[in-house]
Amino acid sequence: MLIAIPDLLDAAGVAAIRALIDPTDWVDGNVTSGHQSALAKRNLQLPEDSPAAQQAGQAILDALGRSPLFIAAALPLKIFPPLFNSYAGGQAFGVHVDNAVRIQAGTGFRVRSDLSMTVFLEAPDAYDGGELTIETHFGVQQVKLPAGHAVLYPSSSLHRVEPVTRGRRVASFFWLQSMIRDDAARQMLFDLDRSVQGVAAALGQGHDEVIRLTGVYHNLLRRWADA
Repeated sequence: MLIAIPDLLDAAGVAAIRALIDPTDWVDGNVTSGHQSALAKRNLQLPEDSPAAQQAGQAILDALGRSPLFIAAALPLKIFPPLFNSYAGGQAFGVHVDNAVRIQAGTGFRVRSDLSMTVFLEAPDAYDGGELTIETHFGVQQVKLPAGHAVLYPSSSLHRVEPVTRGRRVASFFWLQSMIRDDAARQMLFDLDRSVQGVAAALGQGHDEVIRLTGVYHNLLRRWADA
């Protein structure tokens, strides 16, 4: 499941985050890499314990909590604190799969990485390259979205960031553990949720069929969820 989340952050939200993170000292992006990723990764990153990164990350978490589309698509149980990276001057991240379990440095907090998310923080016409390239069952998908938009995709997928040959690509990235481990089941629940909303818009929230479909959704969620 690859889902674009438009307008997760508005222009003011993007500007506020950039004002926090741009003046901060950036470090080698391999500080959070596994062995495989370190062989392919060339970028800069904000340290996890950076106050600016933590404040900016909280702004993104707040925005996620306000996004019905994100909640419906991800059914999040735990979210790894958002991180921030930067690519410029030919930097790239070669093909890799994200680690199955992510552990926050210096804490006992960990998540099973069911889904990965990228929040774009730079206008796409401000840099060349930098596409997030994801290999899916339906072929290769390239994603390069406006600032403030985000994309959600399975952490198990092969993916890469293409070289940035002009300008600077700035983004937030993180992983989350869904209440629904299985990607196919999560997709079915997402499709059912959208259908329920469509039927409710046509017939009204109190219609018998809407109530029945809502019951089916929650009974499936109850059956499949780890919560």
